[in-house]
Formats: sequence, C-alpha cells, structure tokens
Amino acid sequence: MGIYLLVVVGATAAMADVTSACGSWPLCQQAPSLAEPVLLVAWLHRVVALAVGVLTLWTVAVAFTSETVARRVKAALAGSVALYGVQVGIGAVVATNGASAPFPMVHLVAGMGIFGGLTLALAWHLEPRTGADASEHAPVSTGDAPDGTAGTDTPHGPGTAAEATAETDTAAEADATTASAASAESGDSPTLGQRAYAYFRLMKPRLMWLLCLVASAGMALAATTGAPLTVATVAFTLSGGVLAIGASGTFNHVLERDVDKEMDRTSDRPVATHEIPVRNAVAFGLALAVVSVTVFLQLNPLAAVLGVTAILFYSIVYTLLLKPNTVQNTVIGGAAGALPALIGWAAVTGGIGLPGLALAGIVFVWTPAHFYNLALAYKDDYEKGGFPMMPVVRGEATTRKHILLWLAATLLTATALAALTSLGWLYAATTTALGAVFLWTVIRLHRERTEGAAFRAFHASNAYLGALLLAIVVDALAI
Repeated sequence: MGIYLLVVVGATAAMADVTSACGSWPLCQQAPSLAEPVLLVAWLHRVVALAVGVLTLWTVAVAFTSETVARRVKAALAGSVALYGVQVGIGAVVATNGASAPFPMVHLVAGMGIFGGLTLALAWHLEPRTGADASEHAPVSTGDAPDGTAGTDTPHGPGTAAEATAETDTAAEADATTASAASAESGDSPTLGQRAYAYFRLMKPRLMWLLCLVASAGMALAATTGAPLTVATVAFTLSGGVLAIGASGTFNHVLERDVDKEMDRTSDRPVATHEIPVRNAVAFGLALAVVSVTVFLQLNPLAAVLGVTAILFYSIVYTLLLKPNTVQNTVIGGAAGALPALIGWAAVTGGIGLPGLALAGIVFVWTPAHFYNLALAYKDDYEKGGFPMMPVVRGEATTRKHILLWLAATLLTATALAALTSLGWLYAATTTALGAVFLWTVIRLHRERTEGAAFRAFHASNAYLGALLLAIVVDALAI
C-alpha cells in the first residue's frame, strides 16, 4: 500500500503540474509552505518516495534472508526493486526537464508495475501458507475441461456490481417473506400490501443504491468535460436505471425459479413460492423494461441502447448462458454492473468517453474481488444447489488468491482513472485509505479462512466502492 500511495500521489501530482513549482531533484529548492499547495504536493511525493523505497528494500532483504520464501516470490520482489530504480530515474528526468511526453506516462506505468509485482509476490507467498483447509470440499466435477473453465456462481448472481449485497437479508424482510409465504400456503388471500411488497422484491431493490451511485459518478465525470448536467438528466438517468434494474431482477426471478427452490437462501422468492404467478412476473418485467427504455429515450438514443443492453445481458447472457456454463460468470457478468457508468456518461454527453470507460473498468474488476468473498461464505449452499462456484470447482485457496489479484486490478484501474481526469485529493485519499482496509481484510481472510473473515472482506469491498463513487461525485462536481 506504500507503493500504491506513491502511485496515486504521483498521478495526482502530475495533474497538479508540480514540476512548475519544483524543478529540482532529489529535493525542491524551496521549503514546503502552506501558501503554495502545489509545492506541498511535490514535497509529499518526494518524502513518500523515499520512505517507500526504504520499506521496499527492507522487505526484499527480509525475503532474501529467509529460507522459507519461494524463489518465484523472490524473483517478483527483485523485479519490483529493479523497476523501482528505473522509476526513480524517470522521476528525476521529469522533475528536472519538465513533464514532457512520454515520461509522465512511463513514470506512472512503472509505478503500477511495481505495485503489481509486489502484489503478485504477496499472493504467491500467502498461497502455500494458507492453502486448502482439511475441511475443504473436493472440487465438484462439472464435465468441463481440466482447467476448470466451466461452472457457475450464486443463483442471485453478480451480474450487477451490487447484486451480492442483496445476499445479506435483514431479519425484518425474512420475517415478512415467511409470513407472506405461510399465508399463501394456508390458502389465505394476501393483502394488497403483501402483494405489492412481493412485486417490489422482484425488482431486487437493494441492488439499486450502488448501481445508481455508479451512474451518478458517470454523470459527474461527464460534467467535467463541459457538458451540461441538468436536474432533468439526473432524474431521467436514475429513474430509467431503477426500472432497468427492476426488469433485470424480475426476469432473473422467473428464469431461476426452479433453481431457487433448491437453495436455502432463495427458496422464499416470490416466483419460487408461487406467491406471484410466472405469467404475471413476466408481464411485470416486460412493463418495467418498456418504461425504462422510454425514460432513457428522453435523454438520447445511446442511453436507451445501453439500457436495453444491460437488461438483455443480465437476463439472457448472464443468467442463461454464463451462469450454467462457466466458472468465469462472476468475472464476465461484471459487465452488467459496469454498464451504468457508461449510461451515466452517455446521458450527459451523448457518447462514450475514456474516463467513463475507466470508471466502468473499476466496477468490472471490482466485482470478482467483491463477490468471491460471498462465494466463500456460502460455498456449502452453492454446492448443495449444484452450482460449481469457484470455491467448489477450484478450491478455497485459489479463490482467496483470485480475490487478492482482482483487488490489485481494482486499485490499479482506480489509479488509471486518476491519471485520466482532474479528480482531486478526496478521491486519492479514498482509494488509498479504503483500499488499504480492503487489502487488510483480504489478508486476514487468507490467514483466518473463516466465514466471518469472508464477510468482513465482503463488507470492506462494499465500503471501498461506495466511498470511491461518492468521492468521484464530490471531486468531479467541485472541479
């Protein structure tokens, strides 16, 4: 995380054009002053670089003097140290000769490479030390290729970035659902409120807050291009998004009603319990989809096309094609959660821009790092339902390693967004601080290997993305 802090500070410093305030190396000629924020940024960058350099050398020294550290771990650390030397040299050139292309970009890429190398070393180091538990189930045969590229994940599915959040039901909702189901089984007619609540549940409402936040961040970023951001644009985008999520969720309930009956956590869904007839649910989903597209058309055709794509991708591509056939459905399915970022950008600009794609990329790579924690916590339930999720197919140790690697990809993509935009220090501080918390919980997951540790990492992932999106909105609107 020290390296990551250095990379983020460097990306932010490049946007602030610190070379205009500090054109010397290794120290600035002028002392740091509160009256010159840019000069403070320059000094912070140099101090962090020195501290992190010492820490990196110490880490490598400890590794190379230990006989228990694997060769590939030492190789990754050695490569990172060598690249750090290159990074220092490039930084000196940028500081003394100005931030002329291509040096700033090379400087940033080198820093990201160092972070990637250290993360890979960490993943390799943790893997044999926190490998399969004695209680870990053997992988389930799926009739797939030996590399285990086929399988599925939770019946809820992570097709949208927030879907895993819906797994943690509140006691109040569970009680209300149980009462409603009991009423239906006893022959009593449900009240109007119970029926309305059942249709509300079809829409998977708890997916909406995070996905609306993703779309909001996309709109805020788009506004930094000079395109007008109006109240009407925000209203149409968020309402169309809510309706699209509702349509996707409803179709998912319909298509997985038989599977839902087999799972402990999904057996009380309205369609699975026949609380809502299939015909009614289909009609409800179609109505939501039509209204959603109509709302998006009030913005522009591209927003409508992206909205339709999101509904079709989640309902057909993810639910029918990816989920039953590949263990990578969590990864590929993350595209559905990333689409609201593009919808938000398109709603404001009428097109698709590079910052919008970078924001979508953050959500896409965050999804596996987020959802695999829940897959670990509910591994037995997935296996019971016949779903060869990654922990079932490839084992828990491999899943934990993938969480760490996808987390690294998330942090690096967040750095790329900082380099592409003028986002400020709130964004930089958020991705560094909450990223550190996320990483800490993932390492604890490697060491503890408990359901509680998996849920801790799951909630940390939610906190990271939620806070990051809020920081984007605040920083972008403040520009």
